[in-house]
Amino acid sequence: MDELQNCSIYDFIHADDAVLMQKLINNCLGNPLQVHHVELRNICPKGRILWVRVTARLVENEFNESSLLLVHEDITETHSLNEQIAYQADHDSLTGLGNRNKFDRHLKQAITLSQTENIEHALCYLDLDQFKIINDTCGHLAGDELLRQLGDLLRKNIRQHDFVARLGGDEFGVLMYDCSSPQALRACEKLRDLIKDFTFAWEGRSFTIGVSIGVSSINVTSSNAVELMKEADAACYVAKGKGRNRVHLFSPDDEEMAMRQGEMQWVEKIRLGLEQNRFLLYGQPIVPLRDLDEKMHFEVLLRYRDDRGNIIPPGAFLPAAERYNVAAEVDRWMIANLLQWLSEHPAFLNELSLCSLNLSGLTLSDEKILLFISEQFALTGVATHKICFEITETAAISNLSQATHFINELKEQGCQFSLDDFGSGLSSFAYLKNLPVDYLKIDGLFVKDILDDEVDLAMVKSINEVGHVMKKKTIAEFVENKKVLNLLKSLNVDYAQGYGLGKPVPLDNLKPISPA
Repeated sequence: MDELQNCSIYDFIHADDAVLMQKLINNCLGNPLQVHHVELRNICPKGRILWVRVTARLVENEFNESSLLLVHEDITETHSLNEQIAYQADHDSLTGLGNRNKFDRHLKQAITLSQTENIEHALCYLDLDQFKIINDTCGHLAGDELLRQLGDLLRKNIRQHDFVARLGGDEFGVLMYDCSSPQALRACEKLRDLIKDFTFAWEGRSFTIGVSIGVSSINVTSSNAVELMKEADAACYVAKGKGRNRVHLFSPDDEEMAMRQGEMQWVEKIRLGLEQNRFLLYGQPIVPLRDLDEKMHFEVLLRYRDDRGNIIPPGAFLPAAERYNVAAEVDRWMIANLLQWLSEHPAFLNELSLCSLNLSGLTLSDEKILLFISEQFALTGVATHKICFEITETAAISNLSQATHFINELKEQGCQFSLDDFGSGLSSFAYLKNLPVDYLKIDGLFVKDILDDEVDLAMVKSINEVGHVMKKKTIAEFVENKKVLNLLKSLNVDYAQGYGLGKPVPLDNLKPISPA
């Protein structure tokens, strides 16, 4: 108590909080019947700082003398915890950079500043190239350490007033304030060179990595943060498409950009289509070229019905589904609805020899898809031997162990398998030994020109011969006229599929086609 004698209350209040203390005293004097509160910092001996919650009220003794009663409650631990929570809410725990939430707030502020002060800023979207290789070869610990080091590299090499954040995964964002598009492009080229020249060492191995950067201008015409992020993301996509490890500036007149944005719009349409059953099941006949004892054989294909009732082919929406990781959801819809339709048409099912349906590469890596397929067979009662799953050669090769497990599990249940677009991969025959498929679908890009191109003819002939040696049946795609059909017959190809034999039609309109 001796230390308090002849001292001012302000001797124990942090200088930055003196105004708060003065306001508290004024409130007590002005409203003597109320209890008042404030949180501020106390200065303790040796400069130690405590956060306290001050409760204050003016009191009178029996002699009508007024005093100010102050009760200080130590809330230092609570305040530190709140600060920590607030920090975590705004920062990426791995790199210490700002996170997506903080970046979005800064972006909105930049838009407001640009519109009120007519100053141009730049939004830069960075996506690391080939980051997955390091993750897959060295593990996630190595990947995390690489992200930490690159985050530190970016932090040290942007201007002091610019802002960098980790947006998620291997993606970063940089806001460059008071920065024209040409200036932003030059700055991004420097960042690209820094990352290209950066060497990451892990357990005696070293790696180099690249980055694709999309740039969007923030100016008086910018609408909102969501659209700006879409623009920068689209520009980054174009940078990757042009060979990766480069910088691209968003331009609304860019054809590649328009395609990218079209894909992004399709993602929402796909989700809406799944919710509202806007997808339609079509079928295209697969016709035997020899006198095979079988009934109807066809491939089921997807169509999309838009708001105006237009029927949209799969080429418009499946690339977007693949890129934005919704292809597995589309596959689930197709499996469930196809089996349900077949179960509701027993006469059709009785005349069905085999129905093929395509699965995306993403579906092969879906851990729950096997259980889902088994449940759908059990639910609908459709015989498993009537269903053939098609997977592309590219998807099978890139997920070889998963594809092999997937095929073996469903073949044990009675399903059949077809390898689609065969011949498009570089190691086709080598990988074919490890894939227990029943059918090879010869890539239509070879088939359509076999009348005029000797190399294409040789490819079709060799794929057919190797397929037969391995006891697999062959199906030629893109068969568009009688001359191609007759040549395929002479090569002893087993089946043909294409517009020359039958176009895709709704399942209700599908009819058997006699052997060609």
